[in-house]
Amino acid sequence: MAILLALLAALCNALATIFERLGVETAPPGRLSVRSLVTYVVRRPIWLLGLVSMMGAFIFQAAALSRGGLSLVQPILVTELLFLVIILRVWFGRPLGWREATGSVSTVAGLGLFLAISNQGGGSKVPSLTEWILITGACAGAIVGSLGLARTGSRAWRSAWYGAAGGVSFALAASFTKSATTLLNRGGLVYMLSHFEPYGIAIMGTIGLILAQQAYHAGPITASQASLLIVDPIASIVIGVGLFGDNLRGGVGTLALDALGLAVMSAGLFVLCHSPLIVNTTSEDRLSRQRPNEHLVSGAAGGSQ
Repeated sequence: MAILLALLAALCNALATIFERLGVETAPPGRLSVRSLVTYVVRRPIWLLGLVSMMGAFIFQAAALSRGGLSLVQPILVTELLFLVIILRVWFGRPLGWREATGSVSTVAGLGLFLAISNQGGGSKVPSLTEWILITGACAGAIVGSLGLARTGSRAWRSAWYGAAGGVSFALAASFTKSATTLLNRGGLVYMLSHFEPYGIAIMGTIGLILAQQAYHAGPITASQASLLIVDPIASIVIGVGLFGDNLRGGVGTLALDALGLAVMSAGLFVLCHSPLIVNTTSEDRLSRQRPNEHLVSGAAGGSQ
Protein backbone atom coordinates (compact mmCIF):
# COMPACT_ATOMS: atom_id res chain seq x y z
CA MET A 1 0.00 0.00 0.00
CA ALA A 2 2.86 2.42 0.79
CA ILE A 3 4.27 1.93 -2.71
CA LEU A 4 0.91 2.66 -4.35
CA LEU A 5 0.39 5.79 -2.24
CA ALA A 6 3.91 7.02 -3.05
CA LEU A 7 3.25 6.51 -6.76
CA LEU A 8 0.01 8.48 -6.46
CA ALA A 9 1.94 11.27 -4.75
CA ALA A 10 4.45 11.29 -7.62
CA LEU A 11 1.61 11.37 -10.17
CA CYS A 12 0.01 14.33 -8.39
CA ASN A 13 3.33 16.19 -8.46
CA ALA A 14 3.61 15.61 -12.20
CA LEU A 15 0.02 16.79 -12.76
CA ALA A 16 0.72 19.87 -10.65
CA THR A 17 3.65 20.74 -12.91
CA ILE A 18 1.45 20.45 -16.01
CA PHE A 19 -1.56 22.29 -14.62
CA GLU A 20 0.45 25.14 -13.15
CA ARG A 21 2.37 25.55 -16.40
CA LEU A 22 -0.90 25.69 -18.33
CA GLY A 23 -2.14 28.24 -15.81
CA VAL A 24 0.68 30.69 -16.49
CA GLU A 25 1.23 30.21 -20.20
CA THR A 26 -1.45 32.79 -21.08
CA ALA A 27 -0.05 35.43 -18.74
CA PRO A 28 0.57 38.80 -20.43
CA PRO A 29 3.92 38.92 -22.22
CA GLY A 30 6.86 40.59 -20.56
CA ARG A 31 8.26 40.21 -17.08
CA LEU A 32 5.62 40.48 -14.37
CA SER A 33 6.10 41.15 -10.70
CA VAL A 34 5.49 38.24 -8.38
CA ARG A 35 2.33 39.92 -7.09
CA SER A 36 0.97 40.53 -10.59
CA LEU A 37 1.66 36.97 -11.67
CA VAL A 38 0.06 35.50 -8.54
CA THR A 39 -2.99 37.74 -8.99
CA TYR A 40 -3.34 36.50 -12.54
CA VAL A 41 -2.89 32.78 -11.97
CA VAL A 42 -5.23 32.49 -8.96
CA ARG A 43 -8.04 33.43 -11.34
CA ARG A 44 -7.20 30.53 -13.63
CA PRO A 45 -9.08 27.33 -12.75
CA ILE A 46 -6.39 25.17 -14.36
CA TRP A 47 -3.73 26.71 -12.10
CA LEU A 48 -5.92 26.17 -9.05
CA LEU A 49 -6.26 22.54 -10.15
CA GLY A 50 -2.47 22.38 -10.04
CA LEU A 51 -2.57 23.71 -6.49
CA VAL A 52 -5.07 21.03 -5.56
CA SER A 53 -2.76 18.45 -7.15
CA MET A 54 0.10 19.68 -4.96
CA MET A 55 -2.06 19.31 -1.88
CA GLY A 56 -3.03 15.82 -3.01
CA ALA A 57 0.64 14.95 -3.44
CA PHE A 58 1.36 15.93 0.16
CA ILE A 59 -1.62 13.94 1.47
CA PHE A 60 -0.60 10.83 -0.47
CA GLN A 61 3.02 11.23 0.63
CA ALA A 62 1.99 11.55 4.27
CA ALA A 63 -0.27 8.50 3.95
CA ALA A 64 2.57 6.54 2.34
CA LEU A 65 4.99 7.55 5.10
CA SER A 66 2.50 6.41 7.72
CA ARG A 67 2.64 2.92 6.19
CA GLY A 68 6.25 2.69 5.00
CA GLY A 69 9.73 3.91 5.81
CA LEU A 70 11.53 6.93 4.41
CA SER A 71 13.92 4.65 2.54
CA LEU A 72 10.93 3.14 0.71
CA VAL A 73 8.69 6.13 0.05
CA GLN A 74 11.09 8.95 -0.81
CA PRO A 75 12.98 7.13 -3.60
CA ILE A 76 9.66 6.24 -5.25
CA LEU A 77 8.71 9.92 -5.43
CA VAL A 78 11.38 10.46 -8.11
CA THR A 79 8.99 8.71 -10.52
CA GLU A 80 7.38 12.15 -10.81
CA LEU A 81 9.63 12.72 -13.84
CA LEU A 82 8.53 9.44 -15.39
CA PHE A 83 4.88 10.39 -15.02
CA LEU A 84 5.68 13.79 -16.50
CA VAL A 85 7.22 12.15 -19.56
CA ILE A 86 4.21 9.83 -19.94
CA ILE A 87 1.72 12.70 -19.64
CA LEU A 88 3.59 14.82 -22.18
CA ARG A 89 3.70 11.87 -24.58
CA VAL A 90 0.12 10.63 -24.19
CA TRP A 91 -1.73 13.88 -23.48
CA PHE A 92 0.24 16.30 -25.65
CA GLY A 93 1.64 13.88 -28.22
CA ARG A 94 5.25 14.93 -27.73
CA PRO A 95 7.79 12.61 -29.35
CA LEU A 96 10.31 10.96 -27.07
CA GLY A 97 14.03 11.11 -27.77
CA TRP A 98 17.00 9.12 -26.54
CA ARG A 99 17.26 11.16 -23.34
CA GLU A 100 13.70 10.38 -22.32
CA ALA A 101 14.06 6.69 -23.20
CA THR A 102 17.48 6.21 -21.61
CA GLY A 103 16.64 8.28 -18.53
CA SER A 104 13.31 6.54 -17.93
CA VAL A 105 14.71 3.03 -18.32
CA SER A 106 17.71 3.78 -16.10
CA THR A 107 15.56 5.38 -13.40
CA VAL A 108 13.13 2.46 -13.33
CA ALA A 109 15.91 -0.14 -13.42
CA GLY A 110 17.93 1.52 -10.65
CA LEU A 111 14.90 2.13 -8.44
CA GLY A 112 13.65 -1.41 -9.01
CA LEU A 113 17.03 -2.89 -8.12
CA PHE A 114 17.23 -0.85 -4.92
CA LEU A 115 13.70 -1.73 -3.82
CA ALA A 116 14.20 -5.42 -4.61
CA ILE A 117 17.55 -5.76 -2.87
CA SER A 118 17.31 -3.38 0.07
CA ASN A 119 14.50 -5.32 1.78
CA GLN A 120 13.05 -2.28 3.53
CA GLY A 121 11.50 -3.14 6.83
CA GLY A 122 11.26 -1.60 10.24
CA GLY A 123 10.85 2.14 10.16
CA SER A 124 8.50 2.06 13.14
CA LYS A 125 10.99 3.26 15.72
CA VAL A 126 9.93 6.37 17.67
CA PRO A 127 12.94 8.74 17.78
CA SER A 128 13.99 10.28 21.06
CA LEU A 129 14.48 14.02 21.47
CA THR A 130 18.24 13.51 21.53
CA GLU A 131 18.11 11.66 18.22
CA TRP A 132 15.99 14.42 16.71
CA ILE A 133 18.52 17.02 17.85
CA LEU A 134 21.41 15.02 16.38
CA ILE A 135 19.75 14.39 13.00
CA THR A 136 18.47 17.96 12.74
CA GLY A 137 21.94 19.27 13.56
CA ALA A 138 23.50 16.98 10.95
CA CYS A 139 21.01 18.14 8.31
CA ALA A 140 21.59 21.78 9.29
CA GLY A 141 25.32 21.22 8.90
CA ALA A 142 24.81 19.68 5.46
CA ILE A 143 22.59 22.59 4.41
CA VAL A 144 25.06 25.20 5.65
CA GLY A 145 27.94 23.36 3.99
CA SER A 146 26.06 23.22 0.69
CA LEU A 147 25.25 26.92 0.90
CA GLY A 148 28.91 27.63 1.56
CA LEU A 149 29.89 25.72 -1.58
CA ALA A 150 27.20 27.60 -3.52
CA ARG A 151 28.80 30.98 -2.79
CA THR A 152 31.41 30.66 -5.53
CA GLY A 153 31.89 28.85 -8.81
CA SER A 154 30.01 28.62 -12.07
CA ARG A 155 26.27 29.14 -12.31
CA ALA A 156 25.71 25.40 -12.74
CA TRP A 157 27.90 24.64 -9.70
CA ARG A 158 26.05 27.17 -7.54
CA SER A 159 22.66 25.99 -8.74
CA ALA A 160 23.52 22.37 -7.99
CA TRP A 161 24.62 23.11 -4.42
CA TYR A 162 21.56 25.23 -3.70
CA GLY A 163 19.54 22.30 -5.02
CA ALA A 164 21.42 19.91 -2.75
CA ALA A 165 20.61 22.11 0.25
CA GLY A 166 16.97 22.08 -0.81
CA GLY A 167 17.04 18.30 -1.16
CA VAL A 168 18.31 17.86 2.41
CA SER A 169 15.63 20.28 3.64
CA PHE A 170 12.87 18.31 1.92
CA ALA A 171 14.26 15.04 3.30
CA LEU A 172 14.15 16.43 6.83
CA ALA A 173 10.61 17.75 6.21
CA ALA A 174 9.62 14.23 5.12
CA SER A 175 11.04 12.82 8.36
CA PHE A 176 8.92 15.28 10.35
CA THR A 177 5.93 14.24 8.23
CA LYS A 178 6.47 10.57 9.00
CA SER A 179 6.70 11.24 12.73
CA ALA A 180 3.64 13.52 12.62
CA THR A 181 1.54 10.77 11.00
CA THR A 182 2.54 8.42 13.82
CA LEU A 183 1.45 11.00 16.39
CA LEU A 184 -1.82 11.58 14.53
CA ASN A 185 -2.62 7.86 14.46
CA ARG A 186 -1.70 7.51 18.09
CA GLY A 187 -3.58 10.41 19.68
CA GLY A 188 -5.45 12.47 17.11
CA LEU A 189 -5.02 15.99 15.79
CA VAL A 190 -4.72 17.81 19.11
CA TYR A 191 -2.12 15.33 20.34
CA MET A 192 -0.11 15.75 17.13
CA LEU A 193 -0.25 19.56 17.34
CA SER A 194 1.12 19.44 20.87
CA HIS A 195 4.42 18.13 19.48
CA PHE A 196 7.06 19.92 17.40
CA GLU A 197 6.87 17.73 14.28
CA PRO A 198 4.00 19.57 12.48
CA TYR A 199 5.82 22.85 12.92
CA GLY A 200 9.02 21.21 11.72
CA ILE A 201 7.19 20.28 8.51
CA ALA A 202 6.18 23.91 7.96
CA ILE A 203 9.62 25.29 8.75
CA MET A 204 11.69 22.83 6.72
CA GLY A 205 9.18 22.77 3.88
CA THR A 206 9.39 26.56 3.64
CA ILE A 207 13.18 26.50 3.81
CA GLY A 208 13.24 23.83 1.10
CA LEU A 209 10.99 25.90 -1.17
CA ILE A 210 13.14 29.01 -0.67
CA LEU A 211 16.33 27.09 -1.41
CA ALA A 212 14.73 25.48 -4.47
CA GLN A 213 13.77 28.91 -5.80
CA GLN A 214 17.30 30.13 -5.13
CA ALA A 215 18.65 27.12 -7.01
CA TYR A 216 16.43 27.88 -10.01
CA HIS A 217 17.56 31.50 -9.95
CA ALA A 218 21.26 30.77 -9.50
CA GLY A 219 21.76 28.73 -12.65
CA PRO A 220 20.38 26.25 -15.18
CA ILE A 221 17.40 24.19 -14.11
CA THR A 222 19.18 21.06 -15.34
CA ALA A 223 21.64 21.41 -12.45
CA SER A 224 19.19 22.43 -9.74
CA GLN A 225 16.52 19.87 -10.58
CA ALA A 226 19.01 17.03 -10.83
CA SER A 227 20.59 17.78 -7.46
CA LEU A 228 17.19 18.20 -5.78
CA LEU A 229 15.87 14.89 -7.09
CA ILE A 230 19.06 12.94 -6.37
CA VAL A 231 19.91 14.32 -2.92
CA ASP A 232 16.39 14.10 -1.46
CA PRO A 233 15.99 10.28 -1.65
CA ILE A 234 19.60 9.58 -0.63
CA ALA A 235 19.35 11.88 2.39
CA SER A 236 15.97 10.32 3.23
CA ILE A 237 17.48 6.83 3.20
CA VAL A 238 20.22 7.92 5.59
CA ILE A 239 17.69 9.58 7.90
CA GLY A 240 15.36 6.60 7.70
CA VAL A 241 18.08 4.17 8.73
CA GLY A 242 19.58 6.38 11.41
CA LEU A 243 16.42 7.85 12.93
CA PHE A 244 13.52 5.48 12.33
CA GLY A 245 15.33 2.16 12.17
CA ASP A 246 14.66 1.35 8.51
CA ASN A 247 16.22 -2.03 7.83
CA LEU A 248 18.45 -2.52 4.82
CA ARG A 249 19.61 -6.03 4.07
CA GLY A 250 23.14 -6.47 5.41
CA GLY A 251 26.27 -7.79 3.75
CA VAL A 252 28.91 -6.06 1.68
CA GLY A 253 27.61 -7.52 -1.58
CA THR A 254 24.01 -6.53 -0.88
CA LEU A 255 24.94 -3.01 0.16
CA ALA A 256 27.04 -2.71 -2.99
CA LEU A 257 23.98 -3.67 -5.06
CA ASP A 258 21.94 -1.08 -3.15
CA ALA A 259 24.54 1.54 -4.01
CA LEU A 260 24.58 0.38 -7.64
CA GLY A 261 20.81 0.69 -7.84
CA LEU A 262 20.88 4.21 -6.44
CA ALA A 263 23.73 5.14 -8.79
CA VAL A 264 21.83 3.88 -11.84
CA MET A 265 18.66 5.65 -10.68
CA SER A 266 20.60 8.89 -10.13
CA ALA A 267 22.19 8.63 -13.56
CA GLY A 268 18.75 8.15 -15.10
CA LEU A 269 17.40 11.19 -13.26
CA PHE A 270 20.40 13.24 -14.39
CA VAL A 271 19.71 12.33 -18.03
CA LEU A 272 15.99 13.07 -17.67
CA CYS A 273 16.70 16.45 -16.12
CA HIS A 274 18.70 17.34 -19.24
CA SER A 275 15.85 16.36 -21.54
CA PRO A 276 14.49 19.36 -23.48
CA LEU A 277 11.03 17.92 -22.93
CA ILE A 278 11.43 18.15 -19.14
CA VAL A 279 13.42 21.39 -19.10
CA ASN A 280 10.92 23.33 -21.18
CA THR A 281 8.01 22.08 -19.09
CA THR A 282 9.45 22.79 -15.65
CA SER A 283 11.69 25.78 -16.31
CA GLU A 284 10.49 28.79 -14.36
CA ASP A 285 12.59 31.11 -16.51
CA ARG A 286 9.97 30.87 -19.26
CA LEU A 287 6.81 31.13 -17.18
CA SER A 288 6.38 34.89 -17.36
CA ARG A 289 7.47 35.14 -21.00
CA GLN A 290 4.85 32.93 -22.67
CA ARG A 291 2.85 34.64 -25.40
CA PRO A 292 -0.93 34.52 -24.93
CA ASN A 293 -1.43 32.16 -27.87
CA GLU A 294 1.40 29.79 -27.03
CA HIS A 295 0.53 26.23 -26.07
CA LEU A 296 2.57 24.24 -23.57
CA VAL A 297 3.64 21.71 -26.18
CA SER A 298 4.47 24.22 -28.87
CA GLY A 299 6.57 26.13 -26.35
CA ALA A 300 8.43 22.95 -25.47
CA ALA A 301 8.95 22.13 -29.11
CA GLY A 302 10.37 25.57 -29.82
CA GLY A 303 12.79 25.35 -26.91
CA SER A 304 14.15 21.99 -28.02
CA GLN A 305 15.11 23.13 -31.47
